[in-house]
Amino acid sequence: MKQIGVIGASRCDAEIYEIAYEVGRLIARRGYILINGGLGGVMEASAKGAMDEGGLVIGVIPYSDKNLANEYCTAVIATNMGHARNMIIVHSSDALIAVDGGYGTVSEMAIALKEGKRVVAIKPKVILDGLLVAENAEQAVDMISD
Repeated sequence: MKQIGVIGASRCDAEIYEIAYEVGRLIARRGYILINGGLGGVMEASAKGAMDEGGLVIGVIPYSDKNLANEYCTAVIATNMGHARNMIIVHSSDALIAVDGGYGTVSEMAIALKEGKRVVAIKPKVILDGLLVAENAEQAVDMISD
């Protein structure tokens, strides 16, 4: 079963939240497992979307306390690794979808691209060599499904 990483900021506005929610919903609808950082913002939205479709969500949190994950994670991996947990998300994902995001998201995109993984971004703040850009959630999920 394909595991898709969804990456983005832990705080976002309503527009980005809605896009991330739709990404999660479409990932679950395709029967993929969603992996993300297990916190708020894009991570919470995508997890909620996947859960609302009956999908499986794995949250890889930077803390040692599993209870700090958002309520939409099916399973939580508590790493106590801070930002280093980004490596786990990238290496556990077959492909990644970035929604907006900040420095942490850019680092995950860069690591994934360096590892030869497909990375699709919606509303990226930075364009990296090899990054695919989608206009919306449906196009992004189609691009990682190829």
